[in-house]
Amino acid sequence: MSKWQQYERVFSHFDENGDGRISPSELQQCVRKMGGELSAMDAETTIKFLDLDEDGSVKLEDFVKFVEGGEEEEREKDLKEAFKMYEMEESCCITAKSLKRMLSRLGESKTIDECRIMISHFDLNGDGVLSFDEFKVMML
Repeated sequence: MSKWQQYERVFSHFDENGDGRISPSELQQCVRKMGGELSAMDAETTIKFLDLDEDGSVKLEDFVKFVEGGEEEEREKDLKEAFKMYEMEESCCITAKSLKRMLSRLGESKTIDECRIMISHFDLNGDGVLSFDEFKVMML
């Protein structure tokens, strides 16, 4: 099953009447079915937040953008955590020394020169270290 089909499947659980839109009342019903409670005001607020074209309901495209936006935020958080493992004492960059230290912890023995070469492949501004933005590009 493709990712889009998975989104459609989840969306259809919220879209009770099958009109291609999630209304505040449908959101309330779905939350209730899952054992939760959502007031009419909270349902309205949630729909307004998710409703990108401001038509009063959430369409599949709105739903997907919300879900994928959350995935992007989670990915960014995970990348920041990984970056911190390699960076040198809160310096906001990965140096050859910090890369060597982390690789050693992972059982990979490299020289400082080898680490400099590794960094140079992704060092976009040529300053000899990797910033978080350069690290993100490398991880894509």
